[in-house]
Amino acid sequence: MTEPVAVSWSGGKDSALALAALRADSRYEPVALLTSITAGFDRVSIHGVRRALLEAQAAALGLPLHEVHLQPQSSNDAYEAAFAEGVATLQTRHRGVTRIAFGDLYLADVRAYREHLLATLGVEPIFPLWGEPTDRLARAFIAAGYEARLVCVDTTVLSMSFAGRAYDEPLLDELPPLIDPCGERGEFHTFVSAGPLWERPIAYRLGETVLRDERFAYCDLVP
Repeated sequence: MTEPVAVSWSGGKDSALALAALRADSRYEPVALLTSITAGFDRVSIHGVRRALLEAQAAALGLPLHEVHLQPQSSNDAYEAAFAEGVATLQTRHRGVTRIAFGDLYLADVRAYREHLLATLGVEPIFPLWGEPTDRLARAFIAAGYEARLVCVDTTVLSMSFAGRAYDEPLLDELPPLIDPCGERGEFHTFVSAGPLWERPIAYRLGETVLRDERFAYCDLVP
């Protein structure tokens, strides 16, 4: 028997790879996506992707979407309360779910935080990509036929010109040496529009790129 699990879903490449790993593992059956949405902006938190594109992803993956609703500039306490509410709603609709999968790769402090937070909710996190070499993982993602684009760039470590670029081999080759190929330390975030798991590609066009908080460059993707 397979165990139903939810996937913490940002819409980016690590989420996609975590979902792919779960679907390839006979122990698990992904049954839902759990995503944080920032109120007012109506976009995926941190990534800045429009809700319409997020919903298109869920439809293309054939999975129901559940949301954690966050306020702008949400405090940690407010985030944890919203996350707890989102998990409770998820479990009401998927009663067998006691685990949530995350696409984290190697940041021990992030993993420890998730383990502590979920323990307070009676839920267990799993990390299907943990310890994978990030350069190999990045190139395997591209070789598998996924299509992704950088939607947010931290300009304190990476040029604003990378915002909006396709996540491909030329981009990986141009990344400065200290930038993780998967952006694991928050250097950049991505949106995946097509790939082996997608029933159909998601159409969009590039909108404007804006700088927020004098730090983060967001490239708007317009459905």
